[in-house]
Amino acid sequence: MEAPSVKPPSWSTVMLFVLSMLLSISNGLMPPVTMLNKLSGSTNYLTTNQLWFNQTLDHFSPYDHRWFEQRYYELLDHFRSPDGPIFLRICGEYTCDGIPNDYLAESLNLKLKRGDAENTWFVFGISYPGALSAWFRLKFPHLTCGSLASSAVVQAIYNFTEFDQQIGVSAGPECKAALQETTQLVEQRLASNAKAVKTMFDAAELEIEGDFLYFLADAAVTAFQYGNPDKLCTPLVEAKNAGEDLVDAYAKFVKEYYLGSFGASVQTYNQKRLKNTAVTDQSADRLWWFQVCTEVAFFQVAPANDSVRSSKVDTRYHLDLCKNVFGEGIYPDVDSTNIYYGGTKIAGSKIVFTNGSQDPWRHASKQTSSPDMPSYLITCHNCGHGTDLRGCPQSPLTPEGDAQNCSAPDAVHKVRQQVIEKIDLWLSECQSVGWRSSM
Repeated sequence: MEAPSVKPPSWSTVMLFVLSMLLSISNGLMPPVTMLNKLSGSTNYLTTNQLWFNQTLDHFSPYDHRWFEQRYYELLDHFRSPDGPIFLRICGEYTCDGIPNDYLAESLNLKLKRGDAENTWFVFGISYPGALSAWFRLKFPHLTCGSLASSAVVQAIYNFTEFDQQIGVSAGPECKAALQETTQLVEQRLASNAKAVKTMFDAAELEIEGDFLYFLADAAVTAFQYGNPDKLCTPLVEAKNAGEDLVDAYAKFVKEYYLGSFGASVQTYNQKRLKNTAVTDQSADRLWWFQVCTEVAFFQVAPANDSVRSSKVDTRYHLDLCKNVFGEGIYPDVDSTNIYYGGTKIAGSKIVFTNGSQDPWRHASKQTSSPDMPSYLITCHNCGHGTDLRGCPQSPLTPEGDAQNCSAPDAVHKVRQQVIEKIDLWLSECQSVGWRSSM
């Protein structure tokens, strides 16, 4: 665990509270369950004691009174009753095994200071939970003092061409060219002997060609998104320069890194499995795709020109997937989602947005600062998804938040300092004037 690099905040009565959300994110936005299970039993947690409460299943129906047990964790070690701030960290991009001993916990649980106000709440989240934290603050400003929305995908996007374009930028000219040539070679071999090329990648079970091509594209995405570009680009560029078989080189990367150390599962991309309605530990993929197909889209389609992924991963592929998995009439109404929440023009206040420069998802986040809603970009060679809290790299996902492995640790520390200053300011304002009246 790295030492704190920022000045301790002046406020500090703290309870850290982690809520395990139902919806997990996959297909380029969530580390697969198989990889995340490797974190189970880690000692890098402040607490792993599970708590439960009865949660309403449908908050919008006056007739449906069903409920389920929802898991959460709490840390009271630094909490001074009765009026300290409460930090709600929304989980959901990964399996929650406890409260990680990461940068957030380390930096925000340092000092105690009594105030005269009642408990103030501050909400945190990364990725889709980052969007949830921003929307929580937007919809319930009277219940919160502020929010940190890390890599928060607040803008629903129908055809998300910027996603693939960012992969090309993050890869750089040499690696991008190698990836593009690899895609072309794979398409050629699929036309002549599909079974053989799929077997090379241990993915023969993906009968639908689009599923296989999406799987190959996602493997490259993960290297950039989670701060490991060199694990992909170095061997691929070396193979290209040496005149070696690029498909072989890419297959080696996919099997050893993406399916191996990262822990992805080919089944994540299998539409036959996605159609399965049985509730299992693999259900998160279906849950996320339903949200994709009805609300947010994020269709990671190939741009018309200069794409890295196959041009066959297009809008029709995504729409066919939605129809095949969920039936007729399923369509992502992104306009309604963006009207309701505001997209990147979110009409909120006291929300900090942070993004990593190499992360393709940053183009669905708020990247322009506005009054009372600053946005910070962490720029470095391996700065990806949630770098401000997680550090680099993140595969397997490390709960410690170590920034020393980022290619530019000072860039991470600078944004962390700015975030701390904003949280410090907003909590101080809430506590000094009575936080509910200051909203």
